[in-house]
Amino acid sequence: MPKVDPAELRVTVLIPAHNEAKGITATIASLHLQERLPDHIVVIADNCDDPTADLAALCGVEVVVTRDNTYKKAGALNQVLDRLLPHCGPRDVVMVMDADSSLDSGFIRTGVKYLANGYAAIGGTFTGKPGGGLVGMFQRNEYARYARDVRRLGGHALVLTGTATLFRASVLQEVVEARRGQRLPGRPSVYDVRVLTEDNELTLAILHLNFRILCPPGCTLTTEVMTTWGDLFRQRLRWKRGALENLVDYGWTGITRPYWGRQALSLLGIVVIFTYLVTLAISLAIGGLRLNPVWIGVTVIFMVERIVSVRRRGPLQMAIAATIWIEMIFDVFLQIAQAKAFWEALFNKERKW
Repeated sequence: MPKVDPAELRVTVLIPAHNEAKGITATIASLHLQERLPDHIVVIADNCDDPTADLAALCGVEVVVTRDNTYKKAGALNQVLDRLLPHCGPRDVVMVMDADSSLDSGFIRTGVKYLANGYAAIGGTFTGKPGGGLVGMFQRNEYARYARDVRRLGGHALVLTGTATLFRASVLQEVVEARRGQRLPGRPSVYDVRVLTEDNELTLAILHLNFRILCPPGCTLTTEVMTTWGDLFRQRLRWKRGALENLVDYGWTGITRPYWGRQALSLLGIVVIFTYLVTLAISLAIGGLRLNPVWIGVTVIFMVERIVSVRRRGPLQMAIAATIWIEMIFDVFLQIAQAKAFWEALFNKERKW
């Protein structure tokens, strides 16, 4: 991407929203409080039967109501992007953010700076909003670990998450043309409506066009957490299965090799954690716990990693992590979701969410 003056870039924010009356005003407020204000904000009210559209209009932003959309978030965004992109020039930026997210004040300023320096898309790292009890706590710790991993990798995240991402409009135009020319999977729109994880698929599309992406430290935000185990399981099953099926669509390439490696590690993780638990259960059943040096070593390494990776969350969360067994509940939960995702993808269960 050619470098430009950051001041020349025009930022249009798209917020797809389905029944988000509870949080839409806070989301818009976080945009009005940016150090670098967006030039235009559009709330896409998708099949809403609550006051989302009315509340957004009261905040002074444009509201677009979708028509006959059956493809959820991806379809809602495509309806607007199909009309918007033909009128965008080389200085246009499109930001897509979830209606339950709130940007920290420097997000757009930081993102625009990197886009002006030649990056195609800039994503964010996030923390979880309060609430959700124990299941909410687990997610906030998970998000803290994810942000730490991204920082350690110098901002080179594997996925441009839907919580908030800035795109050069010309990159999205190129994605559409590549789909039209069958150089990328999907119909000739920005988002592939066939998939379960449209943000992950779009990330792969952009990388396969040899563009650069980044999640820099200054692009941070908060987002909602799932408040029940059932909702969380459905969310993670969709994420994990969707990511796997995206890789099947793209095959084995130089871009997908690291992603396939992560899937292999996930499969190994399922084997290791359940072997650990079964071994522990058998030891207790046949006459008491016997200390095996191998499993002691594994336990110590696991405990240290748990503690260090949540230190930004404070002493209480570090103490909880040190117990191991409390967070083991969440780890086993995620492994079950991962195992089910492998199973459903293997046997071609219907894609839906």
